[in-house]
Amino acid sequence: MSTTEGKEKNTVSPPNPLLTTPTTLIGSGHDGTVRDQFRAWIQRIRGGEMGMLPALGGFLVLVILFSVLSPFFLSPINLANLLTQTAALAMLAIALTFVILLAEIDLSAGVTGGVGMASWILLVNKVHVPWGLALLIAFAIGAVIGSFIGYFVAKVGIPSFVVTLGLFLGFQGLNLVLLGDGGLYRVETPEVLAIMSNNLQGWQGWVLAAIIIMITFFTGLYDRRRRQKVGVAVRPFPLLLAKTAAWAAFALIAVGLLNQNRSTSIIQISGVPIVVPLAIAVLWVGTVVLDRTRFGLHLYAVGGNPEAARRAGINVARVRIAAFMICSTLAVMSGLFSASQTGTIEPTAGKDIVLQGVAAAVVGGVSLFGGRGKIIQAAVGALVISSITNGLGLLGLPAGITFLVTGGVLVLAATVDAVSRRRSGSSSLARG
Repeated sequence: MSTTEGKEKNTVSPPNPLLTTPTTLIGSGHDGTVRDQFRAWIQRIRGGEMGMLPALGGFLVLVILFSVLSPFFLSPINLANLLTQTAALAMLAIALTFVILLAEIDLSAGVTGGVGMASWILLVNKVHVPWGLALLIAFAIGAVIGSFIGYFVAKVGIPSFVVTLGLFLGFQGLNLVLLGDGGLYRVETPEVLAIMSNNLQGWQGWVLAAIIIMITFFTGLYDRRRRQKVGVAVRPFPLLLAKTAAWAAFALIAVGLLNQNRSTSIIQISGVPIVVPLAIAVLWVGTVVLDRTRFGLHLYAVGGNPEAARRAGINVARVRIAAFMICSTLAVMSGLFSASQTGTIEPTAGKDIVLQGVAAAVVGGVSLFGGRGKIIQAAVGALVISSITNGLGLLGLPAGITFLVTGGVLVLAATVDAVSRRRSGSSSLARG
């Protein structure tokens, strides 16, 4: 063996700069000072990675505009109505996010929720199954439908648009068969009706706010310790405190407003609607699944580049099937919220809401091209769509104007998504 070869074998490779040089991670937004973080954020925005910033800006503009035009928009009773109006749409937008991240679509999500709730009401009224067990069966039906869609998309290779469009049409007929032509069933289960019509007690609202604050802080703290454990640089601690303070201010102000008496009669009505903690729980669990699990990492990888994900050893078909199962199951949850709000279940349930769900996700910043977006963005998008409907309704404008404005906002959001994605790709090439 030559001396040169021995030196090559004994040479110690240099340490990984990503683990030893914190400044190399500033561009990714995971280290540096607060000033570095702010500069990196501005750089990402200039590069096209705006996230839900446009949706938040649009929501702020809508709040200011409608509060000026109508003194009732920011009243406690309208804020409570806005939250309940948003719940079903937000749940459907969250459901659709899982498949949109794969650059797929589920046009049957709305009527899937209708099938689930039609099955539920028949089990409760006709078979006399306990409402809780019947609800679990309805969720299971949603999961089976999702697995069916996922199989034909991932295994057979049929485009998701075609499969779900067929189910969108077919499930409307199935609902007619189940409930009867013109059939209308009243929801008489108090626990289900309470989801939209009842409120938490005042102290329960404050407990909810405290839980939100603690989860925000300790989740951030857990992420810091996990990254420090493997030697990866973390964000400055003041940023975690600022994030916690922002959520604390939002939660405390919202609970304070909702705990005010919003009744116009002798009977007092106050408190956070029961649907709010349920929606927050689903939002938190979904965020954990996407941001902190292997499945979430695989979902983003498949949505960004399916072929690269396959070469990396990811079971692409399994990820797609699981995403459609989650989507259909959460669609049943959206149907549950709608049934609780209207107090009825009818054959046409879910027929009109699915496109609004897609619009909400896109308006919030979830990319139709796949691989980019978060669940919280879909929820914010649903809030924007509901604010438009709510505000224009308070102004007494016709429904046609609402559709025109909503359609314009959707086209604008899709344009922002396309332009930002192009700029992001251009920036990546320039940096390379």
